[in-house]
Amino acid sequence: MPITTNFSLPASADLLDLPNSVFFISFHASPDPKTGVPWCPDVVAAIPYLRETFAAQNVPEVAFIDVGERPEWKNLSNVYRTKWKITNVPTLVRYERVGGKVKEVGRLVEGEILDRARLNRFVGNREAQI
Repeated sequence: MPITTNFSLPASADLLDLPNSVFFISFHASPDPKTGVPWCPDVVAAIPYLRETFAAQNVPEVAFIDVGERPEWKNLSNVYRTKWKITNVPTLVRYERVGGKVKEVGRLVEGEILDRARLNRFVGNREAQI
């Protein structure tokens, strides 16, 4: 499924309009304006894993969301910290409809994303699990 980079994030997870039964949001450090590379080395390491995993045909859609440049992210009132409960980047969050409501059902944080087997299980990439 596609990787969406221009996703319009609603005010909270319960307002997500899920296109399917499962949807992922990957929260990243924003690119440094001088280099074009995310300021967080963990994000730099994780992005290739995420791109490869979500390039498979049998996985749900993912939205890539930039949380801001380093000073914005470090601000404790950052909207991703307060409304989305993101404490580290990168963070990959899985959302599903449970009882008619959108709920977070799991997340992988930082180095957990670099474990290919764990990432593929989390995403449901059956091709990669063979």
